[in-house]
Amino acid sequence: MGLRFAKHQNPGKAEVGGGGGGGMGDLTDHAHQEVINYLIGSFFVRNLVSKSRRRLLAEGYDLDMSYITDRVLAMSFPAERMRAVYRNPLWQVKSVLDMRHPGHYKIYNLCIEETYNPMHFHGRVETCPFDDNHVPPLHMIKMFCESVHSWLSSDPKNVVVIHCMAGKGRTGLMVSAYLMYSGLSADEALQLYARRRTTNNEGVSIPSQRRYVGYWATTLSFPQGPGNGPPNVSLPPPCSRELRRIRLYDTVNTQSVFFVISELQEIPNQLYRPAMEITRGCCRPIRKGFQRNNSPRYFLSFHDTDDSSTCTPSEEPRLVVQMDTESPMLYKKTCLEYYFDKPLHVTGDIRVIFYQKMKGGRLFYACFNTAFISKGLLQFTVQDMDKVASMGRFICGESFCLELLFGPARA
Repeated sequence: MGLRFAKHQNPGKAEVGGGGGGGMGDLTDHAHQEVINYLIGSFFVRNLVSKSRRRLLAEGYDLDMSYITDRVLAMSFPAERMRAVYRNPLWQVKSVLDMRHPGHYKIYNLCIEETYNPMHFHGRVETCPFDDNHVPPLHMIKMFCESVHSWLSSDPKNVVVIHCMAGKGRTGLMVSAYLMYSGLSADEALQLYARRRTTNNEGVSIPSQRRYVGYWATTLSFPQGPGNGPPNVSLPPPCSRELRRIRLYDTVNTQSVFFVISELQEIPNQLYRPAMEITRGCCRPIRKGFQRNNSPRYFLSFHDTDDSSTCTPSEEPRLVVQMDTESPMLYKKTCLEYYFDKPLHVTGDIRVIFYQKMKGGRLFYACFNTAFISKGLLQFTVQDMDKVASMGRFICGESFCLELLFGPARA
């Protein structure tokens, strides 16, 4: 079962060179190439860049590549030209794979920012592109796992090689997803990947990527037990929520935090879903005694069961809890807030990025899917935020918490 993938180009990059002539220009180009060849021949730079990722010594080459299982490999980007100085040289990757798994390997490229000619690897390349340090839509994970399963099932000698740019975060998310599709639990898959891919047991380290591994786990069921065929995959239906408030509890050293909210947008005939901005704003201190003319209080409906996926249009509240924005507890520590006078409709995969200034100074961000919002409330600690910058830690107190308040689910 194949996948349909859009072909992505990077129009902003052009080849350097062209034109006729020779003489000094040819000598300069030759010297430049000699320098590149020398650097590529040195393992020092690539070992420095790969940091704690395990490397593979094979066929006389030293590659940033690891066997996660005997049939699933993870690696960094197979690069050409100058990038090959610090990434895996493409021709070395091809040589190793052709010698170790001739005619039986297939490569999955997760990068949106870079590509290469699939014919380097006999045309056996599929792309599942999503942004660096971010997450894919769940349907892409499903298509990826089904494609990998189809390839591995077609011949016992077949192997898959999965990579992003560094071959760690995005790669770890998708490798873990397939390991779960094969029967492992989320924790088992993440731990196996971390152990086989890194020397410090830090595999998938970005919280949102680990969050999506958890989402994926809830969609899988094995009617006949793990190991007896592929699981049933039940992706949640699209779920629209109304975002009513953003609040940052226990902030220090700042009086404002800017934010941008984006939604992964589906584009016809294209697998990649770009993040499209839907709103932006600024969280400011809650003023004591301030009353809103429209709804100073919020009401949340709670069910008796703690179901993490509660996107059901016919849900009836069992217990209604009133949240009073004038609670004295709010003023014991500095809290920043943005209240949407008109609720913001969000659906699917959402990205919320916080900035020190609107035109720069990213503090941290988080990604989530609206179908997995439980009880109308999402809360994230510092440990739950992605890529927390030094300034991000500087403004977070010991009890820091990001809180997103939503209205009822709408299918």
